[in-house]
Amino acid sequence: MCGIVGIADAGGVSFPLYYALYALQHRGQESAGITTFDGVSLYKYKDNGLVAEVFNADILSGLKGNVGVGHVRYPTTGAKIPENIQPFNFTFQQKKISLVHNGNLTNTQALRREFEERGQIFCTTTDTEIIGNIIVDELRHSSSMQDAVLACMKKLEGSYSVIVMVDDRIHAFRDPLGIRPLCLGKMHEGHIVCSESVAIDALNGEFIRDVKPGELITIFQDEVKSVQIAQASGSAFCVFEYIYFARPDSVIDGKLVYDVRRRIGKSLHLEAPVDADIVSPVPDSGTAHATGYSESSGIPFREGLIKNRYMGRTFIMPNQKARENAVRIKLNPVKKHLNGKSVVLVDDSIVRGTTSRRIIDIVKDAGAREVHIRVGSPAIKAPCYLGVDMPTREELIAHNRTCDDVCEKIGATSLHHISIDSLIRATGHCADDLCIGCLTGEYPLKINKEKACPRHIDFISGSYQVDLDEFEKKE
Repeated sequence: MCGIVGIADAGGVSFPLYYALYALQHRGQESAGITTFDGVSLYKYKDNGLVAEVFNADILSGLKGNVGVGHVRYPTTGAKIPENIQPFNFTFQQKKISLVHNGNLTNTQALRREFEERGQIFCTTTDTEIIGNIIVDELRHSSSMQDAVLACMKKLEGSYSVIVMVDDRIHAFRDPLGIRPLCLGKMHEGHIVCSESVAIDALNGEFIRDVKPGELITIFQDEVKSVQIAQASGSAFCVFEYIYFARPDSVIDGKLVYDVRRRIGKSLHLEAPVDADIVSPVPDSGTAHATGYSESSGIPFREGLIKNRYMGRTFIMPNQKARENAVRIKLNPVKKHLNGKSVVLVDDSIVRGTTSRRIIDIVKDAGAREVHIRVGSPAIKAPCYLGVDMPTREELIAHNRTCDDVCEKIGATSLHHISIDSLIRATGHCADDLCIGCLTGEYPLKINKEKACPRHIDFISGSYQVDLDEFEKKE
């Protein structure tokens, strides 16, 4: 998770960064930050809270410059302390540098020990600071950002999409497996790199393409260049971006998320049809899935639960107690739609099960006769080490339980998860280009003692080419 954005804009960058972060708010709700550069100095502001709580017009007006980066945080590595709020800013060899990162490194501790043994001190407890140290360590010997990113890709293990502002240049790169998303867009004045295409849409920009796994993008003034630093034998796009994380109106690695979720819903009906009165989503992340189920089954789509639009996403709240307490405040039943009805309730996933049980209780209390749960992800049976807060198998309700056991535990009439094969087909990607480690327990890279089927990575060199040539031909 986490949302990142970098903009080079001749018309002033602070307000566009704010709007872009607002569009990416679903990716992180703990903190938000922006750093800008006016040709001489860095201007920064960051704090705990939602984007609209952290910033106001006066603050944004004080963030001067035409180049900047922004971040919304979902914590996986590092404590909830002010020092861990991004962007991270520093000066090195008279260069003003600001860095934001989405992802999770799996070799953080080993790299941290390596730097500490050389006398390096750390100001945060996050893995992002490791990336900054590798970059400046390489810049000591070379002024080439290409060499610095090559060093990162050789040393870093795990998931990372990174944007680095070095003075008036924006550099963006993505790990060789492409685990976390990153895309490039063009605005009326300038260019943007960001986690999801919805941030480009928010600025009335034009989506150009996804940043390729292992690629470095450099934006300077109105020029965009790229170089392929590394290439793997296959990608490992996080399947949960399609199931839950990304906004449904985003395009992630060439696929519109809404269409993927609708296909998932259709597959759910084909795999587990049921005679019911209505199909209802668990809003909002289950809505597109439920639309597909309704289309395939012919069962009417009705909203049985209405979401309080001022509540955040309970899955990414910092602890289980907060998630549970938020459910009844977040969701209110439409009793007229539910009373006496057999309901197909469609959700994106079941992780710990406690939220699902509470939702089912709400629907039953509203008078539903039956509650058939259909889930847009296969059973989650293993932890994620690459950016999702699912740290232990013991926390996962599907670990060492059958589907019938889980069904009974959450109080559903019936329960069906989409099969892995149907999920893969719905994404439009081949199995070798997805990370489904949380579903299978087999990961695309070596992680501790977990089972792995690593993708082979080659480090390559290539000449720069202008990215916009093909795009501009279409204009």
